[in-house]
Amino acid sequence: MKLDVIKLDGGKAGSVELDEALFGLEPRADILHRVVRWQRAKAQAGTHSVLGKSDVSYSTKKIYRQKGTGGARHGSKKAPIFRHGGVYKGPTPRSHAHDLPKKFRALGLRHALSAKAKAGELVILDAATLAEAKTAHLAKVKSELGWKRVLIIDGASVDPNFALAARNLEGVDVLPTIGANVYDILKRDTLVITKAGIEALEARLK
Repeated sequence: MKLDVIKLDGGKAGSVELDEALFGLEPRADILHRVVRWQRAKAQAGTHSVLGKSDVSYSTKKIYRQKGTGGARHGSKKAPIFRHGGVYKGPTPRSHAHDLPKKFRALGLRHALSAKAKAGELVILDAATLAEAKTAHLAKVKSELGWKRVLIIDGASVDPNFALAARNLEGVDVLPTIGANVYDILKRDTLVITKAGIEALEARLK
């Protein structure tokens, strides 16, 4: 698969041959769904918590005598059936993360890249570098190129000026190759990868 390479000013910078094993697959929704679900579960805070019977603050004194009241036998006001009592089997802090094989996660990333390529939402950029960290300049470039919500994947590292310029720009996210992931790729309208990013992705996913 061959795609044109552009510069930040919109000019042509030749073309690049993309690896079919990364960008030429038929995207499978089930694979993408499993990887995104794994990512979101891992990111979930899991800080939900309620007070159980042993956590609520009440006296431990028996609330009324055992016999002769005509009612049920109770020894604690902390029981779940009473108002302000503890919650029975409520949520407690825990990790929601689950395992997913490393090879399957890599497969999901290949399918995400292929999905963007098939949809025509993949752009190859010559280099993501700026002489000065000017957000206004990058905003103008974004507008001229017609990018709305865009993820830019660079090589092993991101140009500091480019990262600073993009930091306060709405709809622009920049990641090094090692940070490329299925969820971020799929939730953006446009995926932009630099030539250095292409080389690093091919090395990472082969």
